[in-house]
Amino acid sequence: METLLSIQSIEKNFDKFKALDNVSIDIPTGSIFGLLGPNGAGKTTLIRIINQITGPDKGHVTFKGQPLNGSHISTIGYLPEERGLYKKMAVGEQALYLAQLKGVSKKDAMDKLKYWFRKFEIESWWNKKVEELSKGMQQKVQFITTVIHEPELLIFDEPFSGFDPINANLLKNEIIDLSKKGATIIFSTHNMASVEEMCDNIALINRGQKVLDGRVNDIRATYKTARYEIGFDGAFDKIAAAMTSAYTIEDISNSHGITKVRIKLSEKATSSDALHQMLKAGNVHSFFEVIPSMNDIFIQVVGGDASQSNNSVSYTE
Repeated sequence: METLLSIQSIEKNFDKFKALDNVSIDIPTGSIFGLLGPNGAGKTTLIRIINQITGPDKGHVTFKGQPLNGSHISTIGYLPEERGLYKKMAVGEQALYLAQLKGVSKKDAMDKLKYWFRKFEIESWWNKKVEELSKGMQQKVQFITTVIHEPELLIFDEPFSGFDPINANLLKNEIIDLSKKGATIIFSTHNMASVEEMCDNIALINRGQKVLDGRVNDIRATYKTARYEIGFDGAFDKIAAAMTSAYTIEDISNSHGITKVRIKLSEKATSSDALHQMLKAGNVHSFFEVIPSMNDIFIQVVGGDASQSNNSVSYTE
């Protein structure tokens, strides 16, 4: 696949702190690319380098094969985690001003803004001041001003922060639609469920270094651990009697008459052998391989380098 943005051997230091250490990432054209990492990993620094807010100490970035330069600013849209609308300014006036700053003519800007305001059902906000809007409402406005000039590359930093599930889903669908229309998207988030649902490729940065990258499905497959879940109508003692030492039972539960068992295979055992053994214990209803989630992989790779909860990842940078 063709590369839109190539980040090669980037290093960035702040005094004695190394924010990025020899980071290389290729962003495929037309992809939704997940940029992941715990607090302080270096994601925001890398995004600022792409946006030319700051420069690298070493390494280089190319855009469509050319060294990244000022002429590329108009081809990039950036929605930062820290929102930056003018609180005292009217929503419509501000959106029109920001669209024109990005090179959109006043007439085209008005047409595009009317389209987006109608699509997001926010026409009544046009004359309201930004400070009158909730955080989620402000994010809708800033999302519109980010995409209004139809850039080739869009960078979203925690775009769902502050949104209720309905509006988060609305924004998610818009991001996917933008990708289908040809935009390349860098998606920085700590929401691993969104990563699995939306992203084609990811890169995981930890302590300033890239520790993992590739296609989401390939990464999940790499981290498989020969675990399977089997559902059947039968009793636990029958399972224990049927299983051999080649399989380890890790978890068992029963709900509405269906027993679910999670097993781990030994190196020499096969899933077919496990299923054959289970058929001796009862009528099998389901049998599938347990593929680790991106949340599981994130926690495994990052390890003890950051504070984590048992069930979720919720860092901010």
